[in-house]
Amino acid sequence: MKKILKWLVVLLLLAGGAAGYFASTVWTRIHEPYKGYDGTEQFVTIAPGSAAAEIRQRLLDARVVRDDVTWRAALRWTGNARALKAGEYRFDRAMSAVEVIDKVSRGDIYTRRITFPEGLTIAEMARVYEAREFGTAKAFIEAARNAALIKDLDPQADDLEGYLFPETYALPRGTPADRLIAMMVDRFKASYPEDLQEKARAQGLTTRQVVTLASLVEKETGKADERPVVAAVYRNRMRIGMGMQADPTVVYALQKAGRYDGNIRREDLSFDSPYNTYRYSGLPPGPIAAPGRASLQATLSPADVSYLYFVSRNDGSHVFATTLAEHNANVREFQILYFRRQREAAAAGQ
Repeated sequence: MKKILKWLVVLLLLAGGAAGYFASTVWTRIHEPYKGYDGTEQFVTIAPGSAAAEIRQRLLDARVVRDDVTWRAALRWTGNARALKAGEYRFDRAMSAVEVIDKVSRGDIYTRRITFPEGLTIAEMARVYEAREFGTAKAFIEAARNAALIKDLDPQADDLEGYLFPETYALPRGTPADRLIAMMVDRFKASYPEDLQEKARAQGLTTRQVVTLASLVEKETGKADERPVVAAVYRNRMRIGMGMQADPTVVYALQKAGRYDGNIRREDLSFDSPYNTYRYSGLPPGPIAAPGRASLQATLSPADVSYLYFVSRNDGSHVFATTLAEHNANVREFQILYFRRQREAAAAGQ
C-alpha cells in the first residue's frame, strides 16, 4: 500500500509538472511577438458581421498571428471572443496574439487624417480631398450639393458652402465623400450650438446671415484679435445700410465664373454677380467660404467700436478708421506710399 501511494504521489507530481510546463509554454506563446508577413506593414479588413472563424482565418492568412492554437489560446486568455470589431486594421510591427486581440477588440482601425483649413470654399476643399487621395474632387463637390443636411438651420441653402466645418478629420480608408460631408456638417452644428443660435435670433440674424458674415471675417483676417473688430465693421455697415465692399466677395464671384487668376483689377469691382458686394448692397447671397469657430463667435460678439473701414498694413494686420477721410489717409500711407517705397527700394538695389 505504501508503494502504491508513493507511486501515486510521483504520478501526481509529474502530471502537475507537465501541466505547469504546458501552461507556461502556452502563456509564453500567446505573449510572444510575431510577424510572419513580408514588408513593413500588413492590412487586414474585417467585414461587419464576420464570424469568429472568419476573423481568425483572415488574421492567419495575413500572417499576423502565428497559428490556430495560439489564436484560440489567446482568445480564451483574454475572454474577448465576442468583442472583436469590424474595420480595416494596419499592422506594422511584431505583435503577440494577445496584442492583436486587444487591438481588434478595441476597434483600433486604421485611419488617415485630412485637414481643411479655415476659409476654404467647397471647390478648394475638393482639391484637398483629391490631393490627399481620398477620392475625386468631383465626388466631393457632388456630395456637397446635399443641402438637405443643413435645411434645419438654413432652409435657403442650395449647397453646403460655409457649412463644411474646417478641421482635421480621421477617416478609415475608402470613406465615401458623402460620409465625410455628413461628418463635416455635424461638426459645424456642434460648433454652432443652441446658445449661439439663440444669440443670433436675439440679434435679428438668421443662421445664413451669421455664417455669411463669419465667412467675410474669416477671409479678411487671420489674426485672432482682429476678428471681433472686422466683424464690427461689417455689422456697422449693415446697421447703416452701407455696402459691404469686401474684396473676398469679388474673388468668390470671379471664382464661380471661372475668371479668377489670382488678382483683382479695378474693372473686376464692377463684375456683374450677386456675390460682388461692390456692385450689390447688403450681404452676398450666402457664405463665400467655411468659417471657423472663432469667426462665428466674433460675428455674434463684435467689438464695441464705430469703425466702418479697414485697410491692410501688408504684414497680416489692418488699420481701422471711422470716417472716409481717415480711411483715405490710411490707404495712401499703407497702399499707395508703401508700394511706391517698395518699388523705389527695388530699383535702387538693381
